[in-house]
Amino acid sequence: MPDARDLLHRYATLGAGLDLIDQGLSVFDADLRLVAWNRPFERLLGFPPGLVRVGAPFADFIGHNARRGEYGPGDAQALVDARVAQARRFEAHAFERTRPDGRILRIVGEPLPGGGFITLYSDVTVPRRDEATIRRHAQELERRVAERTAELARSEQQMRLITDSIPALVAYVDHRRVYRYANRGYAEWFGLDPARPEQISARNFLGPATFEGIRGHVSRAFAGEAAAFEYDITRIDGSVVRARTSLIPDRTADGGVAGCFELTFDISAQQRAQELMARAQRLEALGQLTGGLAHECNNLLTVVIGNLQALHERRGDAAAEFVAPALLAARRGVELTRGLLGFARRQPLQSAPVEAGAALDAALRLVRPSLPRGLALEAEVAGGAPLWLRADPHQLEAALLNLVFNARDACGQAGRIVLHAAAAALDAEAAAPLQLAPGGYVRIDVRDDGAGMDASTRARVFEPFFTTKPTGAGTGLGLSIVYGFARQSGGAADIASRPGAGTTVSLWLPRTGAPAPVPAAPRGLALLVDDAAAVRRVVRRGLVGLGFAVVEAASGDEARALLAHLPAVALLLTDVAMPGATDGYALARHALGNAPAPRVLLVSAFAPAAPPPEGCALLTKPFTAAQLAAALE
Repeated sequence: MPDARDLLHRYATLGAGLDLIDQGLSVFDADLRLVAWNRPFERLLGFPPGLVRVGAPFADFIGHNARRGEYGPGDAQALVDARVAQARRFEAHAFERTRPDGRILRIVGEPLPGGGFITLYSDVTVPRRDEATIRRHAQELERRVAERTAELARSEQQMRLITDSIPALVAYVDHRRVYRYANRGYAEWFGLDPARPEQISARNFLGPATFEGIRGHVSRAFAGEAAAFEYDITRIDGSVVRARTSLIPDRTADGGVAGCFELTFDISAQQRAQELMARAQRLEALGQLTGGLAHECNNLLTVVIGNLQALHERRGDAAAEFVAPALLAARRGVELTRGLLGFARRQPLQSAPVEAGAALDAALRLVRPSLPRGLALEAEVAGGAPLWLRADPHQLEAALLNLVFNARDACGQAGRIVLHAAAAALDAEAAAPLQLAPGGYVRIDVRDDGAGMDASTRARVFEPFFTTKPTGAGTGLGLSIVYGFARQSGGAADIASRPGAGTTVSLWLPRTGAPAPVPAAPRGLALLVDDAAAVRRVVRRGLVGLGFAVVEAASGDEARALLAHLPAVALLLTDVAMPGATDGYALARHALGNAPAPRVLLVSAFAPAAPPPEGCALLTKPFTAAQLAAALE
């Protein structure tokens, strides 16, 4: 059994060791009196030296703490009683307490066998402050992440707003050919959901045939080469548009391809404008060629028809067997040259105000008996009010009849043809593809639901002698005459068609006001001016037949001299193109301004480059006596 000295030594050694640890230690017995402690206990809890002693009551320590505010506000004795009562239960406990000086203590107590408890006190101020700092930093990081996420969301929303506003398809497809982004254009074109881009399938919305047609371009883009290509797309509304797609590879740092950016535009309008421009240039070249040829033929036919007609009148039935076929062939030649001049825009026009509704109704009355029973024919004018345009009424009627008959041939025995007229205000952008000046026009559409035509046919329909009809079923001049008439009238013609989807031919003609009343032409002395004697003889007969006395001149200069000496000239009828210093235009201006000639009628085998002087009418060569009379009226 160890002696007292050994026990004392061992106790001193134990106490010295306990004083060296960082944690405070206290042991209270079953009567809640202090049995043992170490120096960190005194230091950490800040107890005065006189208080810490063997046998000191637990209540004294609690009371000291309560008086210096260790437990917060409240009655000090009540705080002491509550804690002493809790201690007497000798239950394990663990908690943390912040002292008034800011230090944080962790207190852990365990009951002892036979009563009492041992308690450890740890200064956790630094780790708790570190934890608080970490929490603050974490909260700040979370706040910044939240702000950045919101900023990115706003940026993405703004970017989507921008891409959704672009009239095009914008998308991103990853290296597995899966859509990761699609703008609103996909919804508008194909009815797809941009919010679920991963469900978009190019093969499905394009169709297998179209997809196979562009597959090589797509593969090239995913191989790292930018690709741009054009193709036809059928949209959700059934319309077919010409699209241009650009695919830009998204390269990774190591040179691979992470995906592709897509940009797809509808270039139908651009392509249509290019087609219109190319067609206009091609038709202009053809017009120059045919116009000159038709002009020469017209002068020859004027002489031929005039003399054949005179021969027929003088010889009667004796020459009819030979003259009648010749006249028929010559008049057929007139129609052909007139068609060529119409296409070349050299056919003289008798332009006047025309009411669109009346023109459509007249065309309907003329063609309706020639249509099959199963073919419906309708005419409509937008707005209901009278709509006036400026054109040659006879040429307009011929153009409408031509278009309706073409529509009839396209529809066969059943279908629907609609003639529609509406006012059209064209700005610079809309007028440019049609080669028109901005302004007011009347647009007349002739629509059918017939067979339609492909792009190559559509590109040539206005060319002279081009036809899709069987041999002998047409000359191929119908639509070319319509085109020339529209252009010469200061308007335009266009055609829209697809196989199986019908055809619409559109005429734009200048809009104008209602016409003023025209006085009847007086009879009397007529001055006939033409450098071709044969032509003068033919025209003289017509004027005499209408009751005029006729004086002839072979040039404009000669006619000016005659005007200066003739007392009263009721009519000046002059050719436009004549040799010498005074052509028909100059003579007309002189007669209207300085000479007593109340009426001036210009005649020409082709349309002059400039419009006739104001107050003058223009008549096309060759013409009959009836046509001459109508022009004078």
